[in-house]
Amino acid sequence: MIRWILLFVFVAVIEIYAFQAVRTLTKVRWVLWAYQAISFLIIAYIAYSFTQFDRSVGQNKQTLFTMGLLLITFIPKMVLGVIMFGEDILRVISGIIREFLGNNNESFLNERRKFVSQIALGAAAIPFLSLLYGVTKGKYNFRVKKKTIYYPDLPENFDGLTITQISDIHSGSFDDADEINHAIDLINEQESDILLFTGDIVNTHATEMHPWIDTFKRIKTPELGKYSVLGNHDYGEYIAWDTKKEKEDNFEAIKDLHRQIDFKLLLNENVKIKKGNQEIALVGVENWGHNFKKAGDLPKASEGLTPEDFKILMSHDPSHWEYEVKNDRNNYHLTLSGHTHGLQFGIEIPGFIKWSPVQYVYKQWAGLYEKAGRYIYVNRGFGFHAYPGRVGIWPEITVLELKRGEKIA
Repeated sequence: MIRWILLFVFVAVIEIYAFQAVRTLTKVRWVLWAYQAISFLIIAYIAYSFTQFDRSVGQNKQTLFTMGLLLITFIPKMVLGVIMFGEDILRVISGIIREFLGNNNESFLNERRKFVSQIALGAAAIPFLSLLYGVTKGKYNFRVKKKTIYYPDLPENFDGLTITQISDIHSGSFDDADEINHAIDLINEQESDILLFTGDIVNTHATEMHPWIDTFKRIKTPELGKYSVLGNHDYGEYIAWDTKKEKEDNFEAIKDLHRQIDFKLLLNENVKIKKGNQEIALVGVENWGHNFKKAGDLPKASEGLTPEDFKILMSHDPSHWEYEVKNDRNNYHLTLSGHTHGLQFGIEIPGFIKWSPVQYVYKQWAGLYEKAGRYIYVNRGFGFHAYPGRVGIWPEITVLELKRGEKIA
């Protein structure tokens, strides 16, 4: 009960400050009434939608819309609130100083200054427009990211091997077939030697992928094949199932989706990828997350392999690399992960800045990382989840080229 009271107070304070900013700029009565009416309707809709959330269904189109509306509405108002609250602090300090100096000819609090409200509204417009763009355009702003990685012990026949990686499809969130088909075309245009998918084919239910099976079957099978692993969302852990069998049946159906889109699903196992008389090992583990499901079994997945074998590991959650893989004696040359989505929000300007709030949770959250010649690449995700958009961290198709030799400085 206390948390609901605190939430109500928080929302009320934010709304009061936002209204004060608007009222400072205009005294037109119908504008003020319209603003209050729209704000009330949005709050009522969001509150109603949350009361309708069904734990047996999980995320759906309505919850995605509601989350987007919540963020687009309240993050800008929070920016407004912070600036207006800052002005109030200065007003109080100014009033105390006047009282101390005995200047009682003015009221304790000065009137709000119009230019502060203008600054506040201008600052609030930045997250508002960014989040709005993220919902309407950013979630399908697919980018192809290319990296070259050098290994002195890469078998000669694999010098120049190209890998296309996708991750975190989250098919239950899609709402635009044309955009998804465009992304599939981008994948096919890379013409890589092998294609790897690192988990989260759905949000929860296998049926989410059914409208998209034919679309993803269009991904061409390259010379060395298409392989995949499971992600944390593929286990149906985030909803309440009526029966244990229902959950198990859904899990089996999710695993079969990979077959239906012509991917070989690796379940704590490895396969040898051959070129001529040489080979490398592709290792696929089930999900292993420091704060999520630990179904991955690296020793089992690596049976028959030696430290000298060149190995590419597919593991959905990058925390697996941080806590187990990077120091493993078996020497996993390259790990491919996803999971973080880069929080679908951040700032990336190559060569200048790379920031997202998710970096305070995951040390490896987007792009390429290295320790003692062992690398991990964290894909920013193909789809989206929870927030129905992306701001600054765009959906990604990764193309990695492996080269034999030392990296040229």
